[in-house]
Amino acid sequence: MDTIKEKILKIIQNSISETEFLLIDTNIRGDQRKRIIEVFVDSSKNVSADDLAELSAKINGILSETKNIGNYRLDVSTPGVDRPLKFIEQYSKNVNRNFELEYHFGDEVKKTKARLVSVNGNELTFNDDRNEFLINYNQIIKAKVLISFS
Repeated sequence: MDTIKEKILKIIQNSISETEFLLIDTNIRGDQRKRIIEVFVDSSKNVSADDLAELSAKINGILSETKNIGNYRLDVSTPGVDRPLKFIEQYSKNVNRNFELEYHFGDEVKKTKARLVSVNGNELTFNDDRNEFLINYNQIIKAKVLISFS
């Protein structure tokens, strides 16, 4: 990775570390003439448009004062429902939502759809309409919130 991208990533990481946000992902593409910087954040609470605008202004203020960044467009947003959850802190705001899960169960890898019932530390309780079961966060390979229109 070139030093400009490393510098940008460090600015983003430092800016977010001072907030309640979790850095989910960054995407930096383009060159000095037209760079696109995408920052995806989440939180243990719902993230508003005002929250994103405030964080964007904070990051943009630092980037605009940094030499050799060039022209850029900064997009700060939440990851959206199509991305799997990455941190345990993201689960509590999704209690009572349905999930598509992939997790370790002994030597097996299981896949199921279930509703998140509760979060207690690293223990997540799910219900798959047949029974309730406990999964430790560390067992989860992939967990994605399913969109429900009902």
